[in-house]
Amino acid sequence: MPDPRFFEDLGPVTLGELAGLTGAELADPAAAARPVHGVAILAHAQADTVAFFSDRKLAAALETARAGACFVRPDDAALLPAGCAALVTPTPQGAYALAAERLHRPRRAGGGEGVAPDARLEEGVTLAPGVVVGARAQIGRGTVIGPNSVVGPGVAIGRDCEISANVTIGFALVGDRVRILAGAVIGEPGFGATPGPKGLIDIPQLGRVIIQDGVTIGANSCIDRGAFEDTVIGENTKIDNQVHIAHNVRVGRNCAMAAYTGISGSVTIGDGVQFGGRAGVADHVTIGDGARIGAASGVMKDVPAGETWGGMPARPMRQWHRETAWLARMASRKEERKP
Repeated sequence: MPDPRFFEDLGPVTLGELAGLTGAELADPAAAARPVHGVAILAHAQADTVAFFSDRKLAAALETARAGACFVRPDDAALLPAGCAALVTPTPQGAYALAAERLHRPRRAGGGEGVAPDARLEEGVTLAPGVVVGARAQIGRGTVIGPNSVVGPGVAIGRDCEISANVTIGFALVGDRVRILAGAVIGEPGFGATPGPKGLIDIPQLGRVIIQDGVTIGANSCIDRGAFEDTVIGENTKIDNQVHIAHNVRVGRNCAMAAYTGISGSVTIGDGVQFGGRAGVADHVTIGDGARIGAASGVMKDVPAGETWGGMPARPMRQWHRETAWLARMASRKEERKP
């Protein structure tokens, strides 16, 4: 279930109501009165939650799934385990998104200014003019927050942190000695859209951002909260200005990302990985410990630990250099042959 510090639970609702809301058809009408309390992805689903299944490549996940109900396409309904009610629809993920909106509501900062009455600030916290601290937020001793920054409801910030001006932090747990520079945005929804009954709809992002101790996040960088699982930035990682890290990304310890790096969703990055400026990584890629990615590279597949890759699409650096040199020689020969 989503973290109640950041999301308000609106359930339970019956499967019959969800079927009506999403346009799905219950394979077993007798299950219409069964209640569910939330949504979950298959890996985390419980008997009181509803999930979705739309990719047969992930059929193995159904073997251990414990969801009480699942949105599926008509030809996949037979794959569901016993006890899991089938909500049949041509757009399972779209139906899941509508169900998520019905069952969970993000907690937002109230309209008032200043520090919420139930926020907890330790001694020695310094707040500049214009700072807003949401309900039940926690800020540790020695932390300094710059002008016009916003700390959302339920956010926890550790001790001896430095939050510069115009920073927005929501749906996040932040460790000790973290530096977040001006204009950074932490915890906004990740980018996710899916076909729904009337066109594209946003997929609710129900995860968090976890920032471990000693992390630095540069000015105007954005780190999106997870879609269901968390986005995690590992201890002592250093992130330059104007870097974007998408939902569900897991960054290891002691990594470095130069300006304009872009990490797509669900990427896993090991410890000690380095990115040159304007490097980009496609979704669901794994980059091993100690790897290095050259500036302006486009990583489209997994990178083994310890290797240095560059180019577009990225490949081992020596291979890229050989190919680039060969192309240059071939181009020169053609120029020489011209009359």
